[in-house]
Amino acid sequence: MGDIVLGVDVGGTTTDFGYVNKSGEVLAEFTLNTHELNDPNALIHAIWRQTNDSGFTDRLIGIGIGAPNGNFFSGKIEFAPNLKWKGIIPLADLFQQQFGVEAVLTNDANAAALGEMLYGNARDLKDFVTITLGTGLGSGVIVNGELVYGHDGFAGEYGHIRVIPNGRICGCGRKGCLETYVSATGVIRSISEYTTDSRSTSSLLHLEKPHAEDVFQAAKDGDKFAQEIIEHTAEILGSSLADFACFSSPKAYVLFGGIAQSGQDFADKVKNYLEQHILNIYKNKIEIRISTLHDVNAAILGAASLIWKNRS
Repeated sequence: MGDIVLGVDVGGTTTDFGYVNKSGEVLAEFTLNTHELNDPNALIHAIWRQTNDSGFTDRLIGIGIGAPNGNFFSGKIEFAPNLKWKGIIPLADLFQQQFGVEAVLTNDANAAALGEMLYGNARDLKDFVTITLGTGLGSGVIVNGELVYGHDGFAGEYGHIRVIPNGRICGCGRKGCLETYVSATGVIRSISEYTTDSRSTSSLLHLEKPHAEDVFQAAKDGDKFAQEIIEHTAEILGSSLADFACFSSPKAYVLFGGIAQSGQDFADKVKNYLEQHILNIYKNKIEIRISTLHDVNAAILGAASLIWKNRS
């Protein structure tokens, strides 16, 4: 049957995990509601039970974990603003103690970047940035085929670059961070915070608990207020990515997550605003790609590759 690796993607809303072989095939995949788990041990025990029930325990050789504010060097989640578990969490050690195999942790967006490079829409690239548009906004920066970690493991926090002076309050405690505008959560905030002539007639106002997908669907159905929200979201993201290009001059930005799944139209809008605002030396050099791994979770594959790349 062969060895397998457990890839775990811890998100602010859900935790996805799956069993991956060396060829990058996801043998089985599962989802847990992160909000229903009171502490990290509850997560680990739930995954442990599923691993036993699925019969994968004897084949498991390691665990790769992607998590918000996950530090590759320490194996700890450190003060993640979009998780209910606060403070410093030694997640890699907790997994290792429970499963008895090697466990490696990195930032969830870094894991997604590895997945895209090894198995997805960035296999032809050595210089790119993944932008994960979920509960928050994550980014994984690849330069010359290697992840950029910085001296302390926290490089590439594009979601917490402030783009609007004195703007929306962020979970990190500061104001105006990019993720407060262009993440799924940011899109929902725009429904109540934006005021336009078309707002009063929008179907979005009749939804008790709207989701970002509702905004995109309403836009497709002709809702002008929803269309304005999406346009402004694309403008903020495209303009920000134009500035961020000065850091690593990527060949492409690869969009991943629920908002990216809305389709090529949103990616084209982001590309349009990127070109409007970018420095001349970078014009028409940077692609906006959509992840091809939405059906096969890029973060799971990337997390698993943390183990596989050391055993090749």
